[in-house]
Parts: sequence; C-alpha cells; structure tokens
Amino acid sequence: MNYAEFGHDAMLIIPVENQINWRRPPWMTFLLMLSCFLVFTFYQSGDEQLMDDALDHYLAADLDKVEAPLYEIYLQRRINLEGETRRIHELNLLAEWQAAEQRGWVASMMLADRGFYAYLQENRNILWFAEERDAWLQAREPIQHDYIDQLSFNKLGLTPAHLSLSSLFSYQFLHGGWGHLIGNLLFLFLLGFTVEKALGPGRYLAAYLACGALSGVIYTLFTLGSQIPLVGASGSISGLMGMYVAIYGLQKIRFFYFAWVYFDYFRAPALALLPVWIGKEIFDHWFAGHTGVAYLAHAGGLAAGAGLILLLGKGWFQIKETFFEPDETQQDDRFTQSYALALDSVGRMEFDQASRQFEALWERYPDRFILLEHLYRLAKLRPGLPEYQQRTRQLMAQCLKRKQFDLLTRVWTEYQTLAGADHPLPAQEHSRILFISIQQGNLKVAEKAFERLRASDDRVLVEEACRVMISELEKHQMSPKANQYKQILANLS
Repeated sequence: MNYAEFGHDAMLIIPVENQINWRRPPWMTFLLMLSCFLVFTFYQSGDEQLMDDALDHYLAADLDKVEAPLYEIYLQRRINLEGETRRIHELNLLAEWQAAEQRGWVASMMLADRGFYAYLQENRNILWFAEERDAWLQAREPIQHDYIDQLSFNKLGLTPAHLSLSSLFSYQFLHGGWGHLIGNLLFLFLLGFTVEKALGPGRYLAAYLACGALSGVIYTLFTLGSQIPLVGASGSISGLMGMYVAIYGLQKIRFFYFAWVYFDYFRAPALALLPVWIGKEIFDHWFAGHTGVAYLAHAGGLAAGAGLILLLGKGWFQIKETFFEPDETQQDDRFTQSYALALDSVGRMEFDQASRQFEALWERYPDRFILLEHLYRLAKLRPGLPEYQQRTRQLMAQCLKRKQFDLLTRVWTEYQTLAGADHPLPAQEHSRILFISIQQGNLKVAEKAFERLRASDDRVLVEEACRVMISELEKHQMSPKANQYKQILANLS
C-alpha cells in the first residue's frame, strides 16, 4: 500500500497568509475532516481483524514456506527486469526476517503484495506441478477472496492496474494508520480554510475532489500495471496548496518553513514556490528510496490545484471578491493600532494631526461612532470655525439615528453656548430638538429650542412649534405660559 501522506518530510514549507475567522468557520473543511475520521474509525476498523484472520489461515496452511522462495525470485525480477530499484529495501527486509525466523512478518509482507499474488496466479502452471498447484489454489484462493480482497484499501483504494472512476474519489477518504490520518487532517485544516474562504463551500468541495481525482490519474499514468493500492487525502491536500498559491499569484505572502529542528517565516511571491514543491516531489520520487509515500500523487495534486485556478479562475473557480478584504479580526487589529496613534497625537496636543487621523479612520470605519465623537471634541476646541458646526450637525444626526436623545440634547445645548449666537444652526435642527425635548418631558430645553427657532426665518416651523408648545403646556396646566405662546401665535397670524 502506498500512502498519499502530506507533511512527512524533515523539511516543509507551507503558506500561512490567512488567519481563520471563527465567526464564519470553514464548515466544508470540517465536514471533509469528519468524513475521513469516520471512514477510518468505522469502515476501516475491521481491517486489522481481517488481516489477523488471513495470517492465521495462511500460517496454519504453511503457505509462507511454499511462497517465500518464490517471493524472493519475484522481487529480484521486479528489480532487475522492471527497474524497480526501490524494492531492494523489501528484498533486504525479507532476508532479514527469514534469518530471524519471523514468519509472521514475512507472511504479512507477501499477503499485502497483490502484485505477487497476481504473479503466482499467472505463472502457477510453471511454478508447480499439477498436484502442488491444486493444493496451493485450494488453500490460497479462499484467503485472498475472503480476507485480503475485503481489506478497505484493496476494495476502495486506487489500484493503477484496476483503475475505476469510483476509486479516484474513494481513495481520498482512506488512510493507512492514525499517524497518516492525523497528519493529513492537520494540513487539510491549515490549507482548507483559506481555499474555502476564497471559493465558497460548494466550489471548494468540487475543487478538492477534482484535485484528488486528477492526482490519482497522474499517479496511475506513472505506475501503470501496479497492483499496489494508493490511499490518503494528500493528493487532494496538495491540490489545496496549489490552489492556495495560484489564488495569490505573484503577490508576496507569508510562508512557514521547518527544516529538521529549525523553523521560521519568510515572505515570497506565492507562485514562486509551486515549481519548488513540484521539483522536490519529483526528486524524492527518484531518490528518496523506499518510503511508501506516493510523491507523484503529491506532484500531480499541486499541478492540478494550480491549474484549476489559473485556467478556470475567471470562470467556475473564480475567487470571491470579498476574499482579499481583511477579515474582522484583522480590521480590529488595524483599527486598534491606528486609533492608538490618533490618541497619541491628542496626548501630544497635535490636534490638527489627530483630526486628520480620526477623519481617515472614520472614512474607513464609518460605523465606529466614537471616531465622530473625537472629531466633534477636536472641532469644539475652535468653536468659531465652520468645522465645529459641521461636526455638531454630523454628531446630532448620528445621535438621532441611534436614538441617543440625551447626548443629542447635550450636544445642541453645548453648541448654543459656544457658537449659537455667531453661527446659528438651521431652523430644522432647533425644531428637532424641540420635539424630542417635549417627548422626553424636558420643557425647559424645549422653550430654549423654541427661542432659537423663533429667531430663524422659517415661519412655518415656528407656527407649528408654537401650537405644540401650547398643547403641551396646557397638558401640564401651565396656563400663563400657554397664553404667552397663544399671543406669539396670534402675532404670527
């Protein structure tokens, strides 16, 4: 069995440009992780028992003594005639275990090698006499059919010699052990949440499965006729890495690298790492020796992922426009830093600079009400300038929108004291304060607002305000004051 296993090397480079936004979790990535976990813990949980039963029957029939000499010949043929030099490792292990009389290990190796079983089947008439052949078939075929062929990686793994459409997808959810599973799930999470954010859940799932399938096809093209099944999600995960860097293109992004015991971060154009990764996988395929890792599946996944984005990125796999916008956490960090700088300018009494800083922040974060309050306070330092009235009216409008009526009244009162006589507010502002004050039961402020309104030229608003004041004063049984407003209304008429 070959593993599509991600992150197995002593040297590793992965992109880490994004941070996860827990307010919008990557649900599809979590669903894929859960699927792999459930398949391994439930569907694949019977593999160990199947293999134990196969070994018991195999050893009980002494089939290891019959097949071991032939297995040595088979391995030598694969090495010398087929050029599979990586199988020298298996040949050495076989000799070592035979010398140590480790029958179980030798038997496990031969049972797991479906290519060897196919070789025995094809050459059984040459390898044995008829009586020996029939005895071998009678003992061996039930073990192969009832146990070995029922193992999850033989049923649903990707076997190049028996490639099927379904196996191009099913192999992505199988794993060879806890270490294999946990390693792949870790990198699926690290890479998946960014690509899911860029594509959206539906297209992300399609791209993930497509990368795994294309990775399997590329692996099959280079291992035609192989009976060794491929399992694991790292062809798909390599596709995520290819998509990740293709999404950013030539933008410089942050990468994390780990080399033996040393690790650090660096920034580089995203796509510049793609040929490095693919080259490394191809190099390891030829020179890493027998590791059981499907390096060509990784290279295929990387190429497939990048290709999907670069070729179809303006169509079906188009990146969401909101992807490149900073997430809420990053916005909060940026806001906090800029806000602190503006406050620092206030502390140094550099009020013009502080005003510019708060203005820039307010344009970027128009929902941060506190910024407008700071702009108002800075403008209030020079009440004779037009900016003070501008900020006052902006703040009053926001107070009204937020229904902060106490603050609205306080800002209006403050303005009347500092600049109301020289730079009066429009009549509409006084009328608004009058009506709000009456609603709040503050007749004293309402009367002040009426006086300011009366000084304006808007006769319609004054008449309306006068009638409201009369009605409200009569409700409070304040007849003398009500009569005063009646006289004002009569004079207006």
